[in-house]
Amino acid sequence: MPMVIIYALVTWFGLAFVKQMANEKLRSDLELVGRAIRLPVSEALAKNDLTALQSNLESVFSIGRVYGASVFDKEGKLVTFSGVTEKDLSRSYMAELVVQTGEQQDGYRSVEGRDVYSYFLPITDRQGEVNGLLQITRRASDFERSFEKLTRLAWLSWAGLVLVTLGILFLGHHRAIGRYVSQLVNSMRRVAQGDHKHRATESGPREIRELITGLNQMLDSITAAEAEISAHRHQEYLLQEQLKEKEKMAAIGQVARGVAHELGAPLTVIDGRAQRLSRKTDDADSLRQLEAVRGQVKRLTRMVQQLLDFSRHQQVQTEEFGITELVNQAVENLGYEMLIDSCQIQITPSSPAQMLCGDPQRLELALINILRNAVQAAQREVTIYWHKDSESLMIHIEDDGPGLTTPEQSEKLLSPFYTTKSQGEGTGLGLTIAAHIIKDHRGELTLTNRKNGGCRVTVRLPLQENSAHES
Repeated sequence: MPMVIIYALVTWFGLAFVKQMANEKLRSDLELVGRAIRLPVSEALAKNDLTALQSNLESVFSIGRVYGASVFDKEGKLVTFSGVTEKDLSRSYMAELVVQTGEQQDGYRSVEGRDVYSYFLPITDRQGEVNGLLQITRRASDFERSFEKLTRLAWLSWAGLVLVTLGILFLGHHRAIGRYVSQLVNSMRRVAQGDHKHRATESGPREIRELITGLNQMLDSITAAEAEISAHRHQEYLLQEQLKEKEKMAAIGQVARGVAHELGAPLTVIDGRAQRLSRKTDDADSLRQLEAVRGQVKRLTRMVQQLLDFSRHQQVQTEEFGITELVNQAVENLGYEMLIDSCQIQITPSSPAQMLCGDPQRLELALINILRNAVQAAQREVTIYWHKDSESLMIHIEDDGPGLTTPEQSEKLLSPFYTTKSQGEGTGLGLTIAAHIIKDHRGELTLTNRKNGGCRVTVRLPLQENSAHES
């Protein structure tokens, strides 16, 4: 709109200037004509030579576009004329002003119902006194028609310029800025609707590209902040879960320690009395019954020991030992406490000379608990083998039993007091104790199913250079 208004003002002032210049041109043309014939007209008027006057007046028309020429005396009476003229100027203020001042005058007048432009020149005698008037007229309509054409052309040009300017502005704005601004607005709307992964395409003028770059950087910062907040929340959740787990295990440990303490003394008394009774009798049936009692006492004693192991919070006693010796010792000790004739234990190491750092007694207890469960679940065979990766030693204990019924069962088997054995055959603490011992050594215990059936227990322990820490 400001440009349209400026164009209109320029056109209006231009037309006004052209009109003024045309009036000046019209006036100067008539002034030149009048000055050219004023002297011969003055001499002819002084001699009262009408023929000479008429001849001089008619010479004006040779210039062209002159409407009329007339000579008046100083009273405004018509002396002679050529073309269209006024008959009497006795009442004309302009004629009276020319006679009084001796200066030329000009202006628009109406002659015989037509608008004309009249130019008055005083006619003087040899003494310089005004003795008449010379009037030359041109039709105003000639100029008006030309000016009207010029005005129409000017305003048509203005309208065309406005249309061209608007077209350039709209099309140029759309191609240079508008479409890029629209793309930026659409990108901001997508982000506002929740699509925080969207990024605006960097294109367009430099200022628009800077805006898009700023928007994308802001979205990247928001995404990074959200990811950091999510990571902190996840870490907080893990810490809370660990705290809950520790609190639960501490409570269970207190209960287990109390139960083990209460059962330990009565079991020792029962075993001692059964042993004394077996020495005092020779009856085979009584001896068999007493051995059964002692066997159950041993089983209960082992459960009490597991409860005590579970409740103790021990430090890891670090020393160097070989994995082969540890596995062989665990298998040998397992043979003392249970019959494994129906199940073979195969040891197939891939790196038998591998050394570890940790507490061998506690790790042996963990392996015994794992092997005990594997032997109880196996049908014919349990296999033990190990190998190294980049930073750890992986120990695998596999059986050919039924395996895990569901993937979720692996987590339950590591929970305290969960067992798949029949009532009275297990405490559900063996794998839990093993998992805690391995965790104290910065390791990890996992349970999975084998492809060919059975269960695989994997123990990951750090190598010798990654020494264990105190838990």
